[in-house]
Amino acid sequence: MGSWIVSLEGTPAGGTMALVLVLISAVSHALFGVISKGGVDPYINRGAINIAYSLMTLPFALFVLPMPTPEMWAVLGLSFLVHLAYELFQARAFSKGAFTLVYPVARGTGPLATSLLAFVVFSEHLYPMQWLGLLILSGAIFGLALVNYRGFRHDIIASQGFSAAILAALGTGLMLAVFMIVDAKGTRMAENPLTFIAWFFVLGAFGTPFFSVMRWRYRERKGLPLPDPKRLAMRAVIGAVVALTTFGAMMVATRLAKLGEIVSLRETSIIFAAIFGMVFFRERLDRPKLILIVLIATGAMIVQLGG
Repeated sequence: MGSWIVSLEGTPAGGTMALVLVLISAVSHALFGVISKGGVDPYINRGAINIAYSLMTLPFALFVLPMPTPEMWAVLGLSFLVHLAYELFQARAFSKGAFTLVYPVARGTGPLATSLLAFVVFSEHLYPMQWLGLLILSGAIFGLALVNYRGFRHDIIASQGFSAAILAALGTGLMLAVFMIVDAKGTRMAENPLTFIAWFFVLGAFGTPFFSVMRWRYRERKGLPLPDPKRLAMRAVIGAVVALTTFGAMMVATRLAKLGEIVSLRETSIIFAAIFGMVFFRERLDRPKLILIVLIATGAMIVQLGG
């Protein structure tokens, strides 16, 4: 399969495949946010998910795919550190703020930052119309966060820490941009991109899960509710499958298309996140939100068509 992915590089079929993969990633990423946010504690959720997807990919990494080169191990190490920071920022954001507030802030930060870094690192150029689309998309995403904030600002400020939630969401968005660059470097340098992807998931068991254990012990000491082990295991398995889908699809897409184009399309996950927030967390989806969602979709389309 890895050789087939490589054969698609620079072809119209490869561009189409990248678009399909990014849309799959967008839907599954919004669902992954719901899984991470729900339950007793986002830190514990994320640690359990990481262990599950690491165990799922370990046999393929060891026995099916070629081993990473020394150069790839270096990129994997950097990717591990950046993703660890991303996961901790995301868990803190979800623990401090409402899903439909912190998710848009994080996602709105990512596209512009990623596009700027892609220009510096890979010399990837976007056309003026594409930059306009990015501005519309990111502006609408931040607008969605503002509308959501106005809807429940008193609860956030009083009980969850508004400033902490926003800062953590911004940190999540910035780390998203950095790991997009690092992971694109890894998948593009690999003879078989699946090698990098598989070991990326294997290494996930050695970061956030340790913080999850600390979080579990903290909740025990404070007498706070703890997740039911069976439900946590089920959430971990489901979350692992969704994570493999969303991050795996996105990593393959970075081998086939420009980062600025695919990251903008991936942020249509906001649309699905708004729907999931309404369904799972009973958060309202009113007319201003619908208008902003249309603008998000419009901005993503401009980026795709403007090239």
